[in-house]
Amino acid sequence: MFTGIIEEKGDVVAIEQAGGGARLSVRGPLVTSDAAHGDSIAVSGVCLTVVTVEDDVFTVDVMKESLDRSSLGALAEGSAVNLERAVRADQRLGGHIVQGHVDGTAVLLSREPGDNWDNLRFSLPEALARYVAEKGSIAIDGISLTVTTVDDESFGVSLIPTTLKLTTLGDRRVGDVVNLEVDVIAKYVERLVATQ
Repeated sequence: MFTGIIEEKGDVVAIEQAGGGARLSVRGPLVTSDAAHGDSIAVSGVCLTVVTVEDDVFTVDVMKESLDRSSLGALAEGSAVNLERAVRADQRLGGHIVQGHVDGTAVLLSREPGDNWDNLRFSLPEALARYVAEKGSIAIDGISLTVTTVDDESFGVSLIPTTLKLTTLGDRRVGDVVNLEVDVIAKYVERLVATQ
């Protein structure tokens, strides 16, 4: 489990294609400081398992399913990624419950810079629209954010200077594809109500 509070921006140093999947090597000095084989690290919102750690670089295997359902398939050497280690039981939950299970992708439709924050608008896949609510939580590329506006086809978020500086959303351009994870509690409530 993750909180959606990004610990650092890392970068992809190598990609090896393997049987429809891939092995990524990612530089992240902070997240590798105590990482070991088998640990979970969210890479732009996708929960991945550490295979090796050497100095400040860790490797992870990414299945074809994850490449197909997320933006990880479009990564190249040098791509920036958001990194977060799994939350420990004795930590504060600063964002919201994030599983690292990407529900789909969205496209950045517009970006309006403000004096102290930027307002971003993203496409909203029809299959996910029922889970997105104004003032509700959403994870974009693993970042815990509050939905500011929503309609049937898009939703908006506002980014404070810290988020703009410390995550990949500060560099995203109109047309870029991002990973989305909707609130898991909404999905469980829907499932429970449907089975009654």
